[in-house]
Amino acid sequence: MRWVLIILGILVILVGVVWILQGTNVLAGSVMSNDHKWAYIGGVLDVVGIVLIIIGARMRRRTAT
Repeated sequence: MRWVLIILGILVILVGVVWILQGTNVLAGSVMSNDHKWAYIGGVLDVVGIVLIIIGARMRRRTAT
């Protein structure tokens, strides 16, 4: 479960970065281009991704007893 959260966090961060770049018109050619609302949403996604990575990294491995 911990690796799932870490990988999911990385994917969420990547999507957030793309949305920030589209919202600030660095990546043009999309409906989201130059719409700053998407840059803010991308920033929120980046924070969520970081939280998921932290939670995944802090989880302890389960040991068989």
